[in-house]
Amino acid sequence: MSNTSASLPETSALLDVMAKLRDPESGCPWDIAQSFETISPYTIEEAYEVADAIDRCDMQSLREELGDLLLQVVFHSQIAQDQGLFKFEDVAQGIANKMIERHPHVFGDLEFDSIEEQKAHWESLKALAREKKRTRDSDSAASAIDDVAQALPALIRAEKIQKRASRVGFDWAELSPVLGKVHEELNEFTEAVNANNQFEMEDELGDLLFSVVNVARHANVDPEQALKKSTAKFEIRFRKVEQALKDDGLEMTDSTMEVLDRYWEKSKQSGG
Repeated sequence: MSNTSASLPETSALLDVMAKLRDPESGCPWDIAQSFETISPYTIEEAYEVADAIDRCDMQSLREELGDLLLQVVFHSQIAQDQGLFKFEDVAQGIANKMIERHPHVFGDLEFDSIEEQKAHWESLKALAREKKRTRDSDSAASAIDDVAQALPALIRAEKIQKRASRVGFDWAELSPVLGKVHEELNEFTEAVNANNQFEMEDELGDLLFSVVNVARHANVDPEQALKKSTAKFEIRFRKVEQALKDDGLEMTDSTMEVLDRYWEKSKQSGG
């Protein structure tokens, strides 16, 4: 059931607000001064705030954060319209067309026997779209790892690069050699530490992290989510240690690591 008629007035109102904010004569000086580049960090920040509201199961915040994220789309679209490039309606129609094209089992007669088959079809259409874009934008040789956004968080980008490489056969068939690569990179990082070579430490630590992401991918574990959960677990245990020290009349800064480790183990045993 469509709710297009109910949403159009609200959408038009938002577009009108942004147009007035960007009006060269009567608009807001700050909004007028913005560009794609200056707004981009805010767009990324708003996307993270949407994810944070979802993680907290805070639906009121989610509604507000989705509005903030929508504003970013409208802002970029208005900047583009001001430069004669495209407008919001082009963005909306473009994504609608893409969704129709990539869901032929919903908007056409194609049928899939499984979700896996549907996903494979989706990926093939995405690959075809990337190839068309490369043909349009450049005459250079295409790479399987083209078009992975540079601005993605490092863990996510590493995983996407690895997945792209895997699709063309550049991958281990099983987990064992991937784990072996982690041990190899850890040894190389240790050698760099022992040599006190800062440049090599950074280089080898990057290789180690990249290998750990590869392990996560082979184990069907989302590395970003895994790290988020581990960080949250650390936060809970750390706060318990702080409170336990306070209850015992101790200060963390005055305690040895051996003492702190005992409190840490107690926090783990308490279920944190």
